[in-house]
Amino acid sequence: MNKPTISTIIVIICLLIIGLYAMGEVNYFSSKIIVEKNIDAPKVIISSIGVNEKINNKSLDLGVLSDPGENIPTKGPIALWGHRTLQGSPFLRLNELGNGDTFILEWPEVGELKYEVVNTTIVPETYDFNPVGNNTTYLITCDPIGSTENRMIVQGELIEKSPLNTKIIKDNPQEANAPIISAIFLVLGLIFSFFYPKDNRIYILATVLIISAVLFYCCINPIPSELIFDKIIFLNGGL
Repeated sequence: MNKPTISTIIVIICLLIIGLYAMGEVNYFSSKIIVEKNIDAPKVIISSIGVNEKINNKSLDLGVLSDPGENIPTKGPIALWGHRTLQGSPFLRLNELGNGDTFILEWPEVGELKYEVVNTTIVPETYDFNPVGNNTTYLITCDPIGSTENRMIVQGELIEKSPLNTKIIKDNPQEANAPIISAIFLVLGLIFSFFYPKDNRIYILATVLIISAVLFYCCINPIPSELIFDKIIFLNGGL
């Protein structure tokens, strides 16, 4: 067997880095399924930008965080925080919302609440944010993409309240994301290996198969995704 060339070693390192990012996302989606299973959590739906996320009051690393978590719509302001990149990227396209656009909160024991966007503000990361308004919900993420320098705050005001469809709130449209990410990595890795020079192909193939095995294992037995992202966050410089 030929020794791996310098270029092959570089490719393997790149595959490992990509694999770490994929592993973080796989663990994120797999952990969410376990955490959210049979739990009637509130949900935020922003159809125009593809958001359909359950809300938690424990950690931003579990998806969309309600902070302060004890607040209830119509009885206090709601602040919802979400990552712009990585860990599901729930608020990746938040910048696409403009005044007049709408979003929905499905909240147990409160109802289905429809909000209209009235303002979008960009503030420094150090900004002292104090939410106000019983009928106000704020959607907050980092800005620009790949940086934690600023915060984007989208303000929505309640315009409609109706009874809650309890069946919809239990759906998890992201439950297949973890195996899909794992399968995509495996398929693309096998294709890349097939076209790689024969004398070093075995090293690339072995790397792809090992990483893929770990990814599929994490689909069943996830670890907290922050344990991975905390180690590699310097590679992209932000959330």
